[in-house]
This record gives sequence, structure tokens and C-alpha cells, in this order.
Amino acid sequence: MERGLAFLLPLFMGLLQTGRGGRLEVEPPEPVVAVAVGESRQLTCRLPCVGPRAASVQWRGLDTSLGAVQSGAGSSVLSVRNASLSSAGTRVCVGSCGNLTYQHTVRLLVFAFPNQLTVSPVDLVAGRDQELACTAHNVTPASPDVLSLSLLLGDQELEGVQELGWEEDEEPQEGEDPLFQVTKRWLLPPLGTPAPLTLHCQATMRLPGLELSHRKPIPVRHSPASQETPATASLEAVLEQNSTPSPWSPGPTPGNSSTRPCHPEIHQSPTPGGLELLCEAACGPGIAVHWTRAPGDLAAYKRREDGAQAWLSVLWAGCNPEGWFQCRLDPGGHTASLYLLPEICSPPVSEALWMGSLVLGLLLLTVLTYRLWKCCQPARGPQGPPAPLKWPTFPSTPL
Repeated sequence: MERGLAFLLPLFMGLLQTGRGGRLEVEPPEPVVAVAVGESRQLTCRLPCVGPRAASVQWRGLDTSLGAVQSGAGSSVLSVRNASLSSAGTRVCVGSCGNLTYQHTVRLLVFAFPNQLTVSPVDLVAGRDQELACTAHNVTPASPDVLSLSLLLGDQELEGVQELGWEEDEEPQEGEDPLFQVTKRWLLPPLGTPAPLTLHCQATMRLPGLELSHRKPIPVRHSPASQETPATASLEAVLEQNSTPSPWSPGPTPGNSSTRPCHPEIHQSPTPGGLELLCEAACGPGIAVHWTRAPGDLAAYKRREDGAQAWLSVLWAGCNPEGWFQCRLDPGGHTASLYLLPEICSPPVSEALWMGSLVLGLLLLTVLTYRLWKCCQPARGPQGPPAPLKWPTFPSTPL
């Protein structure tokens, strides 16, 4: 779509005719230029022109923010300062020399790839089956064809590991640019003897004309059990001899928390006028849990976080919006979710409605009382006041 628009743009501008050949000099010359979020970049376009008239050169944009442009005789400089994701898009340099017109299209790609890798667990134990999670934070693009995560032993990928999954989640942050965290999980076989001292999680981002990578070391601790593993056993053979736990198995068992990634849990308890949710992770030091999702707006809920515990208050839980609550563990990226169903409840009666009902009741009572009073009144004669009541007489009997 953008390429088509870039081709048609000079025609709509009333340019004369397209010259042959590519006489425009653009720096950098690549058709796709990558720039990191927050950084600046300059695109320079020149057109040598032989003749009495100087060349006219100008940068133009399509449906994107163009940036700062400084144009002079035969050249134009486009400056993109403090790049954001909205700065990405197509730029077109249009130059004319006499009755000849030239154009060059450049696509600006904005990315984020800080050195923010976390692993869970923070170290490994030789001689045991272990799950390992590695997370790259605040990255974009996050698709697997651009970003990759791998386990390295030295400079080579570790053999005999089983991939358990790939997850992409939006980072909880305030800002215009949505960034992501990407987590990859593996099942590692027991590391035989001599076990490596350190493994590395490596994140690599491959962009047009650019490849970046970061590494996170993962120390390997030696245990007495690792000394008993035969030195000749390969990682593949040891993996076949051990049962493979499910990637969705429960969290770590007590006393063996270093061999399994830690998983958070959500507990709920009633409180006066509402419900309190507690997200906690029974792990070692250096971990924290955060609430990342709630029905409606997460900022509307009262929250409190303290390391491995995070509380969230839901007022009037019986009438709260139906939906998912989710918390996440850092580092590691494991999440826990709870779907809350609202109970059937009646909305509170407003004061105005209560007063209106009271007044209506009083009016009905007044009308009913008046009707009863009319029905009980004695009948009037044809003339004058109502006839007096006559008491019945009875014949007297001699005593």
C-alpha cells in the first residue's frame, strides 16, 4: 500500500515527467532504515544538476509525521529526533532538474531492544531436570521472525533441550508506544560432569541491515548428585532416561525450588463491602509480582505491592464487572489468572426514588380513606338535612 502511494505521490504533485536513471544520492542508501526508540537519525538527499537552474530537492511524507526538513540548493536533509513508534513509515525524496523528475523511497523502521533480559530460575543445578524461562523486556517488534531467544553453551546453542513455549505480552507501562515482553521456556536435561560453569540466554533482533544481540549469564551450581552422573553420558541419552514433566505442571515443590521456575498464585478472601485478591509467589529473594490485568481499567482498583506479594481490592464484589484478573512474576514472566463471575445483586435504590414511592403511597392512602368515608356517610332526604335516626320500639309485656 505504502509503495503504491509513494509511486503515485509525485504524479499528484503536478510534477512534469519522470527522468530515467537514479541520479538522486541518498544517505543512507538502503531502502529500509532502522532507528531505535528515543534516538535520532538524519536522511540526506542530493541531486546534482547541470544547467543554469539549480536542482529542486524536497523530502515528503505520506500518512506519517514527516519530521524536521531543511532544504537548500540541490539537497534536502530530513531529521527524525527522539524517534517514537509513530515516526515509522515511508518518506519520499523528490528532486527535479529542468524537466526531469526523480524520486527515492525510504521506509523508516522504529524498534526497541534494550539490554533487559531476565531468567528464571536465576541459576541452574547440575544433574537435575530443570525448566528455564528467559524474558526480553520492552522490545518491539516482537514477532519470532524478528526476535529470537536461544540458550548458548559457549558460542554454540545448547543441544538436547526441549522447547516448551513462546509468549508475547504487552508491558504494563504508561506511554504512547506499546512495548512487549517476550518469554521462551525450555526443558533442560541433567547437565553431566564436568558440568559447564555458565550458560547464556541470548536475545537476537534481526532487522534490515542490522543485527543486535544481548546475553544474560546463567550460573550452574554443582551438587553431590551431579558427581554421580557418568561423564560419558550425553545430554540426549540422559534426557531419554528421565521422564519429561508437563510444561503446565504445578509450581515448584518445597525444597526443590531452584530446579523449577516459580509460578505465582491468586487467592481471594471476602472483606467488608468487597473482595480482596492476593497474588503471591513462594520463591527465593529477588522476585516480585505485579497486577497486569483487571476488568475495565486496572488503574481504577486499589493495589498494593510488596515484593513477592501484591494485593488488589475489588469493591462491592457482587456487582463488579465480569472478567479476568491476572498477575505476573518478574523475572520469569510466569502469570496467574482468575476469572471472576459477579453474583446476582440488586442496584441500590436512590433517595429520589424512595421519596417518590413514599409520596405515591400517601396519595393512594388518602384517596382510599376518602372513598371509605363517602361510603359510610348516611343518606340525605329529598329536602333538608338527613332524617334523624329512629330507634326501634318493642311491645311492653306485663310483669
